[in-house]
This record gives sequence, C-alpha cells and structure tokens, in this order.
Amino acid sequence: MKKPQNDFHGLLHSADLVEAELRRRLAPLSILPRQARILEAMGRIGPASQSDLASAFRVSSASMSTMTDRLLANGYITRRVDPTSRRRHVLELTEKGQVLLTGIIEAWEAVDETIRQALGPNAEPFFEMARQLRDSLGGTIPGAQPAEPDAEG
Repeated sequence: MKKPQNDFHGLLHSADLVEAELRRRLAPLSILPRQARILEAMGRIGPASQSDLASAFRVSSASMSTMTDRLLANGYITRRVDPTSRRRHVLELTEKGQVLLTGIIEAWEAVDETIRQALGPNAEPFFEMARQLRDSLGGTIPGAQPAEPDAEG
C-alpha cells in the first residue's frame, strides 16, 4: 500500500499553521514575520550593515533592502553612515523599534505557548528536535554567538 504523504508533510503543514498563528498575533503590531525576525536579530546584534544582515539571513542584498526599506519608512530603524567607512551604512533600532520588539517577543512567546498546549509533555522534546534539525541542516540564528566548545574538546 502506498503512503498517503511524505513523512515531512506533517511538519510542513504544521509550520504553515504555526506561521498563520504568528501572523495573526503580529497583525495588531502591523508587522510581518520576516520583518519581526530582522528586528529581533538587530536587537541581539546591535548596529549592523544591510549586507551583514543579508548574509546572516542568507538572502540577497536586494531582498534585505526591500525589507529594511519598510522598517526605515515606519521609523523602526535608522540608517547612518558608518563612522569607520564612509561607503558603508549602519542600521540601528530606534526607540519605536525597541518598543515594537517587546510586542514581537510577546507574540512569539504566545505562539510558543500555543505549541506547548498542543503538544503537552512532548513540547520540550519537540523544540529540542526542531533546534537539532535546524542546526543539522546548517541553519543559524542571526547574531547568535556560536556555542563554546567543551573544555575537553
């Protein structure tokens, strides 16, 4: 008998449903998930060039430019000339962006709680396996410091 779907289909469908829940929770903030990820990364990284952000997110400079232009237009970030290189610009969160970031984190925590409620005691192992899958596929958290190797090596 043929399987009705590939094994990853449940994960893919679940990811779509989780993103829909995230969009619903971010809607009152008038921000989209990708823009929220950029602001969250900037909160962790601090001032960064557009090309550094593009590299961290593994997207083209043009794609990052489109996303950051919207954030600039809404006053969530500023762009200034890098004092160390006049040909380079640095993006930085504004106070308005910092306030929005608080709301973004609250929305993310609410989605985490939705998943915890759905999975019960399986939630924490699920989150750990999701991180393991991300890491094994070469995914990274933009701006996160790599884990320190154990002293033994």
